Amino acid sequence: MLLHLALTRLIRTGTLTVRYPDGAERRYGGGPGPAGGMHITDWQAARRLALDPNLAGGELYMEGRLVPMEGGLYGVIEVCMVNLETQDTPTTWLLEWGRRLLRRLAQYNPAGRARRNVAHHYDLDSRLFRLILDADQQYSCAYFPTGRETLEEAQAAKKRHIAAKLCLDRPGLEVLDIGSGWGGMALTLARDWGARVTGLTLSTEQLEVARARAAAAGLAEQVRFELLDYRAWQKPVDRIVSVGMFEHVGIGHYPGFFQVVRRALRPDGVALVHAIGRTSGPAYTNPWLAKYIFPGGYSPALSEVLPAVERSGLWVTDLEILRLHYAETLRHWRRRFAAQRETIRAMYDERFCRMFEFYLAGSELAFRRSDHMVWQMQLARDRVAVPLTRDYISAAERAAVG
Repeated sequence: MLLHLALTRLIRTGTLTVRYPDGAERRYGGGPGPAGGMHITDWQAARRLALDPNLAGGELYMEGRLVPMEGGLYGVIEVCMVNLETQDTPTTWLLEWGRRLLRRLAQYNPAGRARRNVAHHYDLDSRLFRLILDADQQYSCAYFPTGRETLEEAQAAKKRHIAAKLCLDRPGLEVLDIGSGWGGMALTLARDWGARVTGLTLSTEQLEVARARAAAAGLAEQVRFELLDYRAWQKPVDRIVSVGMFEHVGIGHYPGFFQVVRRALRPDGVALVHAIGRTSGPAYTNPWLAKYIFPGGYSPALSEVLPAVERSGLWVTDLEILRLHYAETLRHWRRRFAAQRETIRAMYDERFCRMFEFYLAGSELAFRRSDHMVWQMQLARDRVAVPLTRDYISAAERAAVG
């Protein structure tokens, strides 16, 4: 049996229990580490899982043909992820080689394709995101200074942390928000820091919500939102912020992205890019995630980003790595999704719920057990645009809450 042979070779850390279609149960591994169990309902599903676990695992769960047992879905993904990180079968090695070869094509994101990719996920019913996100609808990594913060507290801390790095030392600075989401960052910069903000999005759903929020907050004169690709922006600004958007740029477009940033910044301007990355070097997007959640998306290694920054002529004036912060953020989202599952199922269906559960659990574990992290890169045209030491960041954060 192909799956039995593959799992016998693969599972070295922790324990995976599998109930096969004929009712037989087998345990793989058995050493220290995570534990999980799953029931495979038919032999075709078993074959698909053996040949391409990175794609088939999520698909079979969505179809109800991979049924978690002890440890639930989280446990199954954890034990499989830990072992897939360190072990390769000949089949998975060939698939990985092919996906690496084709990754530039998969991430080719001209303006039209970028708009379609964004719509695939971000134009989902905004009610879904209101059920699982914080009150400000921040759909990116929160910031947990102590690890004990609520999701709302951690997202507010994230916005303060980013605002401090933007050096908003006087009111009226013009800020460009590339990938403005539902508007929370732009509204915060305007309300709390006195900035004049233009937010760019490719999501019609997000645009509608963001504009309504600006009007309701009485900030429509200070904050505006546009349905516009970042490459079309022409006006010079004092500051640029981009949170959770760079993952959708595509590796072939990195030079163009940073050229846009440099061109748009005034000579004393400062930019802050917040994005997901990976520590293990260049790779490719998980095929299930690329197919069902973020088509065209990719979380790059810094070794893929920095050469494009260097060629743009920008200075990297600060670089911070956030390690477990996104794992904690996703844990909150996953729990809120579980609490609202029946409501979400009524909005969509069971297959959608399983898809989103797999996405949230797999993403959390990518930060907790695999190579994913978040980086915040501060950029400037002039080396003297920011203070000489990092003390100003914590000072600005303290002033904001004081």
